[in-house]
Amino acid sequence: MVEYTLNLDNTFGALADNTRRDILRRVSAAEMTVSEIARPYDLTLAAVSKHLKVLEKASLIIKRRRGKEQVVSLAPQALADAAEYLQWYGQFMTARYDNLENYLSREV
Repeated sequence: MVEYTLNLDNTFGALADNTRRDILRRVSAAEMTVSEIARPYDLTLAAVSKHLKVLEKASLIIKRRRGKEQVVSLAPQALADAAEYLQWYGQFMTARYDNLENYLSREV
């Protein structure tokens, strides 16, 4: 349970940053080199590498070597775990709204 919680903490922490969410969106379409990932951002390559390290620690991406380049691809399992976690809250909130709707319909 502790490891699961730490993984979720890393996932949500990584997703808290807009640049990292954008990187994930882009690599979900196709694997990219680190240089290709860095190109559209007004950041140094070192700053982009730090973002990639956070994403990798959260198991959201996989980096591998292809010759002299590092290639990045999406690792969707961490997102699936986060979605499962959030789904529980969605069901909880739906039940709460249903209870409120029932209460209000009796009061009218």
